[in-house]
Amino acid sequence: MSRRIEQKFAALAKAGRKGLITFVMGGDPNLKTSRKILAALPQAGADIIEIGMPFSDPMADGPTIQAAGLRALSAGATLKAVLALAKEFRTKDDSTPVILMGYYNPVYHYGVEKFCKEASQTVDGVILTDLPPEEEEEFTSVAAKYDLKLVRLAAPTTDDTRFAKLKRHAGGFIYYISVAGITGTKSANMDDLKKRVRHLKAQSTLPVAVGFGIRTPKQAAQIAAFADAVVVGSALVEIIAKDSSGEKTAAFVKSLRRAVDNV
Repeated sequence: MSRRIEQKFAALAKAGRKGLITFVMGGDPNLKTSRKILAALPQAGADIIEIGMPFSDPMADGPTIQAAGLRALSAGATLKAVLALAKEFRTKDDSTPVILMGYYNPVYHYGVEKFCKEASQTVDGVILTDLPPEEEEEFTSVAAKYDLKLVRLAAPTTDDTRFAKLKRHAGGFIYYISVAGITGTKSANMDDLKKRVRHLKAQSTLPVAVGFGIRTPKQAAQIAAFADAVVVGSALVEIIAKDSSGEKTAAFVKSLRRAVDNV
């Protein structure tokens, strides 16, 4: 049974620190570079890594993540290849939690049982952006067999009734989408965001991580003041698109780490 996510948040809380969660698209800009970037993220300061599963119809993603997915697909990335990336990462790092993030269609076509069985060998959780609680049973019933956490998304439009349904099978942490809309296009009002995060924390024992629209170390620090973790995706992916060496990517993650730790 993997307890990496729980152990990570417990260690952060004990140290009085907040988590930094980084999102990268699996296979972007190619599998070789993606492999190198993944390996460098924990050393740069990432507490948890989200690996995107590239998909041809990413309806919740903005232009930056869409472009990353297309680059990955064009370079030969598949769901099987992303699982292999996670497996290779795990051979050198047995402590950093890894979350796969994407859409249900590739998982469904891969085979839910096959996906959960293979993913659970190296991955700690899954975020399925388009899987509503009303239709989650065919996934959660299988994922539970392999102790694969379903990290749930909540949004500004999620009322208490809806959140009660979402958290029923939620595990690992709650990922709060700070703005309504697609990824990487706008930022949230901090006062409203703080109130919403506190409200969610009062309704769940799971940590709350905040993502969507966090583009700078300053914004990361502001959110870390009241959330359990900060998720940075689009801003990181933009750098990866122009950084074949991975050096600028690592430097950016280090700057985020310093900002979050200085809260």
